[in-house]
Amino acid sequence: MGFIAADSGGGNFKRVPSGVHIGRCYSLIDLGTQTSNGQFGEKHQHRIRVAWELFGEEDDGTPLTVDVDGKMMPMTISKSYTVSLHEKASLRKDLAAWRGRDFTDEEARGFDVRKLVGAYCMVNVTTSETNGKTYSNVAGLTPLPSALKQAKPDPVHKNVIFDLDEPDMNVFATFHEKLQEVIKSSPEWRKKRGHDDASMSNETIDDDIPW
Repeated sequence: MGFIAADSGGGNFKRVPSGVHIGRCYSLIDLGTQTSNGQFGEKHQHRIRVAWELFGEEDDGTPLTVDVDGKMMPMTISKSYTVSLHEKASLRKDLAAWRGRDFTDEEARGFDVRKLVGAYCMVNVTTSETNGKTYSNVAGLTPLPSALKQAKPDPVHKNVIFDLDEPDMNVFATFHEKLQEVIKSSPEWRKKRGHDDASMSNETIDDDIPW
């Protein structure tokens, strides 16, 4: 399956404020194999995007919500990862911090990332500025404190899992155009759709115990 991890931008809309917020993982999207270019040359890596809905308030007491089609919904934030549990992989580091301990060698041989969906944690959000645009970033994840485990906020966003091994086109149709183009650029998408469209953009994706 596309979600087995193993050891082997900007705009004029409301931004998630810096701070540590209660989060619930509600979305896991298989991006397929993506191409990135860095100091070590071109890389082809299987990527996923994990997203959380956030609960709480800003410093001024404003709820962490946005208007979505006339309904106030929790703000969301996402982060993309290479599907790897190598000891240096960002996914492993974040998941180890989230669960409160590192993976054993046996666990690292194959972890189904779909277990994340529905799990709660604390999401540390920081902001950065690039070319005059402000971005909110997931800087780290930690376990939900014991005092909050018995009073977790109720889920609001519907859980979403998109797997390129078995793509649900109804789910795919709900993605914004940029995300669709990223997925379409992957060889897994082209193989599943029965063609190899070389004209499709191949957008670079930046690198960067609840289950």
